[in-house]
Amino acid sequence: MREDLSRREFVRRASALGLSLPVMSALFAACNRDKPDPVLEDPERELGSLERELAIYIWSDYVAPDTIPNFEREFGVKVTMDFYDSNEEMLAKLQAGARGYDIVVPSTYIVEVLIATNLALPVHHRYLTSWRNLSSVFLNRGFDPGNRYTVPWLWGVTGFAYRRDKVPDPPPSWEIFLDPRYRGKMTQMDDGRDVLGSWLRYHGHSLNSINPSELAVAERDAIAAKKNLKAYISAPVKGQLISGDVWVAQLWNGDAEQARMEQPELGYVVPKEGCTIWLDSLVMPRGAPHPRAAHEFMNYILRPDVEAAISTATGYGTPNHEAIRLIEHPVPYPTGEEMARLEYQRDLGRDTATWDQLWTEIKSA
Repeated sequence: MREDLSRREFVRRASALGLSLPVMSALFAACNRDKPDPVLEDPERELGSLERELAIYIWSDYVAPDTIPNFEREFGVKVTMDFYDSNEEMLAKLQAGARGYDIVVPSTYIVEVLIATNLALPVHHRYLTSWRNLSSVFLNRGFDPGNRYTVPWLWGVTGFAYRRDKVPDPPPSWEIFLDPRYRGKMTQMDDGRDVLGSWLRYHGHSLNSINPSELAVAERDAIAAKKNLKAYISAPVKGQLISGDVWVAQLWNGDAEQARMEQPELGYVVPKEGCTIWLDSLVMPRGAPHPRAAHEFMNYILRPDVEAAISTATGYGTPNHEAIRLIEHPVPYPTGEEMARLEYQRDLGRDTATWDQLWTEIKSA
């Protein structure tokens, strides 16, 4: 917590972010435990010698097979990794006071929360000698102006995957989830932001809407679509798409590409109404015990060959314009027309609680 932020102001901001009182208490206590380190707080300061350990908290299936072994071999650093399946899972763990991680990999709107609650440490750019390899398309975005806290990792979109042998001519629209012909053979993400966002876009609204009437219509459609769903499920649905237990699944494009490597009958649709474009970034959380090792890893993944291998293995797009030249089938950057249909998720502030309530109502309907 910043020294100039009173407890009263902290509670006000945390409430605006939709945090519960128990989480606020845990977070306040954790922040008080972590007295500001002048070296880590000042991005112009040197970080000292390289530590021999690095702890990463990251999405599953999000590195190439040789990413970690090669880093360990070159730098003599032992890497441990824990995995999460949602931004909220990672955020809750940090908010509850978890310490010991050197790097987390949040999406845009969670970056805003980490910064607002002072759970992110600034990046020391002096150690990122390969920064020039990043495309300006993914730099200086609204969630972190100037990239003070973030190093872009991978990007993608959230449309839907489908089995071409089961659904030969799907409509390029979110309306497919309202089609009773595929009842019991479809899934949507286990994520309120993605589910409600899809139905907001279906009606031409922002997927970050806080308009009560727009949200009411999105909730209505989500409940109607739920009757046709097998489940709300995220990354684990890949196996069901491969086996044919699921024919249509709202899913990240990279996970769909991973599944397509085993099941060539898989196709992918970016709905005509639009969908989420997301950018995940490397962030050093407060309490990171190995900051120099964290920066060596950040700079390591900015190498074109390293990032190209990660993008190829995961199926997601790389923000590294030099890496694209090394990828046989790279994910192209969005065109102007495509960007007009794509939208980044932003922090909803005090309206997070409203969205959470809607998601609870949808899942219990």
